[in-house]
Amino acid sequence: MSSPSSASVPFSPAPKRFFKTPEGRYDQIHEKTYPASALHCTHSKSVSQLTIACLKEKPMAEQSQAAPLASNSGSRSVASRFLGVANGGRSLSLVVGNSIGRVALANCRTAGFDEEAVESSTSTELPNYGGGGTFLIYNVADTLFVSDLNLKEKDPIKAIQFSNSSPVCHAFDAEADDGYDLLLGLHCGDVYLVSLRQQLQDTGRKMVAAQHYFYYNMDGATNNSRCICVAWVPGRIGTFVVGHADGNIYVYEKNKEGTSDSSFPVIKDQTQFSISHTRSSKSNPVARWHVCHGPVNSISFSADGACMATVGRDGCLRVFDFAKALLLFGGKSYYGALLCSAWSSDGKYILTGGEDDLVQVWSTEEQKIVAWGEGHNSWISGVAFDSYLQGPNSEEAEQNVVYRFGSVGQDSQLLLWDLAIDELVMPLYGPPGGSPTTKSDLSANGDSISTTGAILPSPSMSDVPKISPIATQQVHLDPLSGLIFTKASLLTVSREGHIKIWRRPGHSDSLKCLSAKNPSFCSSIARVELQKECL
Repeated sequence: MSSPSSASVPFSPAPKRFFKTPEGRYDQIHEKTYPASALHCTHSKSVSQLTIACLKEKPMAEQSQAAPLASNSGSRSVASRFLGVANGGRSLSLVVGNSIGRVALANCRTAGFDEEAVESSTSTELPNYGGGGTFLIYNVADTLFVSDLNLKEKDPIKAIQFSNSSPVCHAFDAEADDGYDLLLGLHCGDVYLVSLRQQLQDTGRKMVAAQHYFYYNMDGATNNSRCICVAWVPGRIGTFVVGHADGNIYVYEKNKEGTSDSSFPVIKDQTQFSISHTRSSKSNPVARWHVCHGPVNSISFSADGACMATVGRDGCLRVFDFAKALLLFGGKSYYGALLCSAWSSDGKYILTGGEDDLVQVWSTEEQKIVAWGEGHNSWISGVAFDSYLQGPNSEEAEQNVVYRFGSVGQDSQLLLWDLAIDELVMPLYGPPGGSPTTKSDLSANGDSISTTGAILPSPSMSDVPKISPIATQQVHLDPLSGLIFTKASLLTVSREGHIKIWRRPGHSDSLKCLSAKNPSFCSSIARVELQKECL
């Protein structure tokens, strides 16, 4: 299969500002990127990811309380004297929640904080930012940028710089009742939870009022396995998961503040799925899921939060019952690692893509691959269902359902696909290759098993229906990392942090309220977070 270097297209002509689909033409309406000054950082190799965040309008009563919150800057300034130490030091972790300032004693590593920066940020008079809006959050090198989706003049409107590490992944929770809605995962392994609204109010370049999450090894040292992906769990208020390069997924509940007893036992067999819980019910993280040997490249949830899908460096998709912590089923790629995954809005299908250059469609009901698509010339880095064009509902017959989805890759191409259920016909030649494999068969072969499900070997490609893209277009000059479908547009983002917004056929230039239908759609290494529809 192709290597990522094949995605380089230095002599390609400039991409067109439109592309055609059966329903009409998509037009590029504008492009967003980072300031030229951000290129000062060359040590970071993090891939840019894109998150859509839709802030709701704050009630007037809450807006009037913004000023008292700013008055707590004194306590933050005092606490900031303990911030800014090198990684591995002991310090005070500043936590502010529910508009009440408090300082919690914790053993923590700071990433990008220093005393002068925190004091200058918190002493600045905060503007009232009670209005709603739709924002784009993306990381480039050591900086996290925030752009107003509808603003073209001053863009980006906010930059948060990290001095000791780099942001690599992020996720937004539109339903956070305490205002702490933005998760940030860092290359050093730390996780921060902040209020997006408070970051927009502050005029500095450092995080303000950040809650810090971390975990320990058995020897008492903080674990520094880099973060790769973060995700909120739909339907579970305040619960989120973090995937790491060591194959572990940690589960956190933001209402728990303790970190004094968050150690976990040593993993004896790196190839086996296992779950460990903390001894204290007040500690974070509350659980560790060891899912694979190697990095967890993507975590995605079904819309109801009942099931979690993971893909990793070992080339396996694993689908879990999240509440019961059970492996339901899994399967292997045709070649190499899987890099991205996404759920359909009805929870019946899962997309995966990776180093075999193929898009794979998995049925959660049949628990196997039901289709695969070929069209990319390099690794696939992002997949997503278009929930605005697919039409599954209880009143429609299954055979009438058509699912639209998209994929982007390191070949700089965007591909759109239609999955028509009634057109999925198995090839006439060869024996069926996608039949379920028993646990005893897997055990004999030495593959990973669990109490309820098993990892299926990849079936012969001749035994699985092949689908072809309905549209293929080079949309960027540099390799792509993700895509987002919204009601009025399609957004694409490159690994270097360049974002393009494509207007759907039949829509006007107005892009107010473009967040997606549910927050469970995620993607890959360049993970793309889709959020709930802005109301």
